[in-house]
Amino acid sequence: MAACVVTGGAGFIGSHLVDALVARGESVVVVDSLRSGSEENLSAHLSGGRVRFIRADLLGDGWQSALFGTARVWHLAADPDVRQGAFTPGSQVHQNIIATWRVLEAMRMAGVPEIVFTSTSTVYGDAKVIPTPEEYAPLEPVSVYGATKLSCEALISAYCHSFGMKAWIFRFANIVGKRGGHGVIHDFIRKLSSDPRRLEILGDGRQSKSYLEVAACVDAMLYAVDHAPDRVNVFNIGSEDWIDVRSIADLVVEGMGLSGVEYVFTGGERGWVGDVPRMQLSVQKMKSLGWKPPFGSRESVERAVAAMLE
Repeated sequence: MAACVVTGGAGFIGSHLVDALVARGESVVVVDSLRSGSEENLSAHLSGGRVRFIRADLLGDGWQSALFGTARVWHLAADPDVRQGAFTPGSQVHQNIIATWRVLEAMRMAGVPEIVFTSTSTVYGDAKVIPTPEEYAPLEPVSVYGATKLSCEALISAYCHSFGMKAWIFRFANIVGKRGGHGVIHDFIRKLSSDPRRLEILGDGRQSKSYLEVAACVDAMLYAVDHAPDRVNVFNIGSEDWIDVRSIADLVVEGMGLSGVEYVFTGGERGWVGDVPRMQLSVQKMKSLGWKPPFGSRESVERAVAAMLE
């Protein structure tokens, strides 16, 4: 099969995607700056010849030649720090919007026909319909991160219609699991490792969101790419329920074998500027295609805690 290119393939979700693509017999070129990823995540494949690694920033040059002869780009590279966007928005504008435009331009010049893009539930903002379907409007992000991802979606749609490309856009719930390097579970493990007697929880602890384990997320992506034929395909990926932050704290404390931990809440409905207190995506469109989440939010978190503590 023709090689595919995975941007951000050394990162959390990207490396799991690379695992799955190699298992399917595909040859893969990974382009990653290692800003948040790790070459160690690819170590099992680099010696086998199925994966070629290019260390490069998408805002620079030198990586574009890898796209010639490629059938598909899986574009996962991004600045994923939702919280930090309230302090340094420029990074997300450049690493998300400008980088995506550069990928699309490189695809146009190389004649690559297909792109798979990982977007986010935060494009919906404070949705008034929960579970939130793909058709929900208006899309009013409350974070810079969500705004940049929505901008990327628009660019991808325009390039598909202007230059004959095809796209799959996935709006993720909270994806968790092995190799996860940010998010609430990682944050709690880091804090409790430093001080096992006290845990600071951002907000009031009642924020309730949908979580899905990373292997199930990758499975959903591959299934949709194999079965959805439209020029621009947009799908939510998540579980069919949610869990609150305090319950996640309880699962992390239990997983670490701790007891008597004092929870200290910073207060407020939102954990940070741009946080969405309630999020659950409708996955009915994916179910209609033939895929459904194998388990819910609580089991996803339990699996992630065990894997990350391992």
